[in-house]
Amino acid sequence: MSNLTTELLFRNDAYLREAPAMVLAHTPEGGIVLDRAIFFPTGGGQPGDSGRLVWTGGEIDIATSVKGEGGAVVLVPAEPTAMPPVGAQVTQHLDWDRRHRHMRIHTGLHLLSVVIPLPVTGGSIGAEKGRLDFDMPEAPEDRDRIEADLNALIEADLPVSEDWIIDAELAANPGLVKTMSVAPPTGQGRVRLVRIGTADNQVDLQPCGGTHVARTGEIGRLRLGKIEKKGKQNRRVSILFD
Repeated sequence: MSNLTTELLFRNDAYLREAPAMVLAHTPEGGIVLDRAIFFPTGGGQPGDSGRLVWTGGEIDIATSVKGEGGAVVLVPAEPTAMPPVGAQVTQHLDWDRRHRHMRIHTGLHLLSVVIPLPVTGGSIGAEKGRLDFDMPEAPEDRDRIEADLNALIEADLPVSEDWIIDAELAANPGLVKTMSVAPPTGQGRVRLVRIGTADNQVDLQPCGGTHVARTGEIGRLRLGKIEKKGKQNRRVSILFD
């Protein structure tokens, strides 16, 4: 199992909703490994994708996707049922509405880290809302301004793109890393950066392996949710679709 690698189609095109693939293996736990995947596996606070696989003679609902050994993406069936045999050609169908909501919330959280320029200690992405935990001893007095600034960045319809740097460049630029609790994925030789804005008019640049919208305008208006105290230094700030 450890030498199986899945080509990450979502990495090249986060908007891909269906694609063909071949079944490489079944895991002992009942998961399915494909040679190429549009399903994002759980990681970095972003949930794994759901959807279904269709092949000649059958189909199966996928509840979530997780990282397997090596570079494998493991699709987890929603319930025990007949699986596509190893070697079978399948068509992947993504639950696009759910994934797109994750993309909108994820990019929104990157913008939240811009309007609240404090170290991030944790985070979580959902289909309805998301949150970041900040190293924030005192609650902000100007939550209306934070919400207005957040929506101003969304309405500016800034481009969202990616860049790659080698591990050594990241090590030389520790200020790129906003998350204190989750180290960016290194050890592969290079690290993916997500940029909001353009290289000469950049709003944000940080390591991230998740899926994002192509422009901030696609997020839609967000509301600031509760600001909760989580320990002496930490406060949890939530965003919700308006």
